[in-house]
Amino acid sequence: MNEKSEEHRKVRVLLVEDHAIFREQLAQLINREADMLVCGEADNVADAFQLTETARPDILIVDITLKGRSGLDLLKDLKAQGSLVPALVLSMHDELLYAERVLRAGARGYITKQETSKQVLSAIRKVLSGQIYVGPRMADRILENFSSGPKSQEGITQLTDRELEVFELIGKGRGTREICQRLGLGVSTVDTYRARIKAKLHLENASQLTHEAICWVSAGETGTAEPPVPDL
Repeated sequence: MNEKSEEHRKVRVLLVEDHAIFREQLAQLINREADMLVCGEADNVADAFQLTETARPDILIVDITLKGRSGLDLLKDLKAQGSLVPALVLSMHDELLYAERVLRAGARGYITKQETSKQVLSAIRKVLSGQIYVGPRMADRILENFSSGPKSQEGITQLTDRELEVFELIGKGRGTREICQRLGLGVSTVDTYRARIKAKLHLENASQLTHEAICWVSAGETGTAEPPVPDL
């Protein structure tokens, strides 16, 4: 069998990740699999959406945090367009906070960057087989919600997807105008989101909002592990 026909037998993976070093490591991991190859890479929603149409991927591996609009936006755009390409979200963010959000947006699975290379590959294969992948903690929560009904939301979990994006950007030191440019929103719209976040989190002013956002982002960054790399 020639090299070209051999390539056509492989699963085509599109990587959507804004950290170049991690993207390179992930590509190396996937390309080492005998039946997989990376068919394209993107660090923003626009390029990822275009590559989904032109690179003919069998699966997308998507991060939540991208350059500009988020991975959640990409998932929602693809779902709205009727895309049948399954997506697995691979992100640093807390699974209990984001897994349900990405599944609602159209993803078929969620795994954190703290997991091992073996677990990442297992998640990819599970999604490719038509199943949904989530970690054990998230699976337990889903089963609990199914049996006893969803618990009332509190704290950060109350925030909508867009409010959570704004909250995270505030925690990363972004001002209102920069948030507007990144998310493609008007100043008044961002101000409205800020007001809603303060109300939901019972914060009295902008200083408290900024402090809480910075603490939340810092806690998340401190808890992240090294990304999965190919086993040598």
